[in-house]
Amino acid sequence: MKPQLKTVIQVDWLLSNLRWLVLVAVGIVAAPQFLAPSGDSSPLLVIVLLGTAAAYNLAIMLLLAIGLWPRALPAITLMLDCLLVIAVFQASGRTTSPLVWMGLFPIITAALRFGWVTSVAVAAVLVASDATLIVAFDPDGLMHLVPLLGNGAFLISAAAATGLLGDRVRQIAVRETLAQRTAEEKKISGVRDRSKAIYQMASLVSATLNYQRVIDAALDLSMQGMQDLSRDAGQMVSAVLLFQDDQLHVSSARRLTPSDMKVILPAESGVLGEVSRTGNPQVLSDPFRDPELVQFVGFRTCRSLMCIPLRAGFENYGVFLYGHPRPDFFDAEHQQLLEAVVNQSVIALQNAQLYQSLLSEKERIVEVEEEARKKLARDLHDGPTQSVAAIAMRVNFARRLLDRDPRQAADELFKIEDLARRTTKEIRHMLFTLRPLILESQGLTAALKQLAEKMRETHSQNVIVESEPSAEERLELNQQGVLFYVAEEAVNNARKHAAAEHIWVRLKVKGDVFVFEIQDDGVGFNVGAVDASYEQRGSLGMVNMRERAALVNGAHHIESAEGKGTKITVLVPLTEEARERLRT
Repeated sequence: MKPQLKTVIQVDWLLSNLRWLVLVAVGIVAAPQFLAPSGDSSPLLVIVLLGTAAAYNLAIMLLLAIGLWPRALPAITLMLDCLLVIAVFQASGRTTSPLVWMGLFPIITAALRFGWVTSVAVAAVLVASDATLIVAFDPDGLMHLVPLLGNGAFLISAAAATGLLGDRVRQIAVRETLAQRTAEEKKISGVRDRSKAIYQMASLVSATLNYQRVIDAALDLSMQGMQDLSRDAGQMVSAVLLFQDDQLHVSSARRLTPSDMKVILPAESGVLGEVSRTGNPQVLSDPFRDPELVQFVGFRTCRSLMCIPLRAGFENYGVFLYGHPRPDFFDAEHQQLLEAVVNQSVIALQNAQLYQSLLSEKERIVEVEEEARKKLARDLHDGPTQSVAAIAMRVNFARRLLDRDPRQAADELFKIEDLARRTTKEIRHMLFTLRPLILESQGLTAALKQLAEKMRETHSQNVIVESEPSAEERLELNQQGVLFYVAEEAVNNARKHAAAEHIWVRLKVKGDVFVFEIQDDGVGFNVGAVDASYEQRGSLGMVNMRERAALVNGAHHIESAEGKGTKITVLVPLTEEARERLRT
């Protein structure tokens, strides 16, 4: 429904209710005449007219309720109200009627709806019709024209006054309507601008994974959206500060000085500290008094500043800063627009971070695969390859002995057979470590015991597996696989480098944490020195174990000292609470 039509209907409802009051007042004023009727009055006719007027008012309210003839009703009701007033005048004594004031109702109605000209015209019609009826039906009517002139002057004067007042009221109403329409249009424009900015940011998010480009676009879109809302938005100063090593660095800015771009802030006090702790946007007056923002030359001329966090969940990326020289510049519409743009920026930053994580993970997988190939090549070179070469040389030697010394050749064949069996065991052990089928069918403890048995058979290495009953049942199959490869890496390192006589593998549960330990009584090493030079080493065994522990959201610890053996511990959380504790 249009606003003007809605206003007309509301006025009709008001006048219908006011008509009830007029009818009640007419009944009260006319009551004495009902008890003592005069010669010129007809009480019974007044009662009939009041009943007719009540039925007519009910009909008008029914038409308003069902929405019938909404545009025609004002003119129809004005005409019927005039006829009702004329009839009441005639029935209640004409010029001597105490109900002359009833003529004010259609006069005021006309003034409010159609202006002072119509109001005066209605008064003139009431007076002229009364005069015409007096002359036509009253033999002594000329005697009554004098008081009629007084009543007519009263009604016309009232019509002119109420008409002028009605015009003034309508002008005020028109101005208020225009103001409301302007406010609504401004509100709609603000919503449209916010939607446009959000759409552009969403399009950019889907088109790029470069977070720097997203940040620059966010600042430009913020400026563009603010210019649509405020003419002086071009004076706005803006900046994006991102966390690096727990400190805020300026990543991008508009209208900041070159020296401002080098500012580094701890975000521990002032508005930056508050926003970083709470995650809620803040609007600040006099930002030049802020203990940290005072370092920015570009914000010293600003008298209002808005700080919006770049935050998603518990991850805090940084803040957006917007400043303006005008106090109280950032109203509700400005804040909604800027927050919408920043929220889209957060999504873009998350996508860019995930993309970088995927790239890093891809590179890590390539490195792991390369290290696995190198390890397999080393194991094949140090074990089966050399054994097969030795077998080939011994077979050649045995072939030569067959002609000269058959008995010695037979002994040599027995040695070749033993070497071939040991080589077969090494190859089977390697195949077992590549894919331990028993891990899938019987679980981690059984796989570790089989690993210990193969280490004993192949390398004469004493590996002892200690497991609490049903400890491994708390782990998922993929977690058991990760821990198996951690154990295999640690056991091989202890065998090759630690010269350990015993290696213990322990599985136990402490509360909501699974504890996995590999300990040896070997020579040990300086953990700090090894970590410092690990990038120059040819093996990634320690890195592999640390990264495998991270795959199960676990914590990895190495305890070792020269001459005191080594203990590797992997803590695997079994609940979300334990995971949060291990993170901290």
